[in-house]
Amino acid sequence: QAEATRSAVTQRLLVVEDELDIAELLRRVFSKEGFQVDVAHNGLSALETLRREAPDLVILDWMLPELSGIEVLKEMRARPETRMVPVILLTARREEIDRVLGLELGADDYVTKPFSSRELVLRIRGLLKRGERPIDPKEGALRLGPIEIHAADHRAIVSGRVLTLTLTEFRLLEDLVRAKGRVRTRETLLAEVWGYDSEVLSRTVDTHVRRLRSKLGD
Repeated sequence: QAEATRSAVTQRLLVVEDELDIAELLRRVFSKEGFQVDVAHNGLSALETLRREAPDLVILDWMLPELSGIEVLKEMRARPETRMVPVILLTARREEIDRVLGLELGADDYVTKPFSSRELVLRIRGLLKRGERPIDPKEGALRLGPIEIHAADHRAIVSGRVLTLTLTEFRLLEDLVRAKGRVRTRETLLAEVWGYDSEVLSRTVDTHVRRLRSKLGD
């Protein structure tokens, strides 16, 4: 626990939440866990914060005044500076189609309200842990058929075409390429790509695999 806290000291989270009590609760919880925490209470101020400096991870409420969380997410995924920043979507929407929409638009995961602060912290640590895998500078590109994976700078190339991937999509593709045809269960992918040990809805994996397939093409 102490080691995990030390590693999180320099990691910065952006909490985007219009309900002041929830925003303050999350700020206190994450600060106690050793994170640096910025808070925005609407979509426009969130984008202003993101333009100044990209955080390590964003906790983004769906329903926001002035500009919805979905619009903020679209803007993040359209900008090179924030395209790879992990996003956990907070939503009171419980219909599966709504949650899938958030994943389809580029969220790395979602948490429904009311939520457990401890579970949210575990998910944050799992997503941040993916970016901490040591990269050997001598490691060359991974190749499998027409696919090239350049881990050092998070580039994926298919038949000479550079793919525009989120960090989760990149890690998912990298894991599958390294597996070289071995079957990867949903549980294995959740542990290796998302960093989750607890059970998470398989729809998270399914949706990201579908997005990845569409970007890979034929």
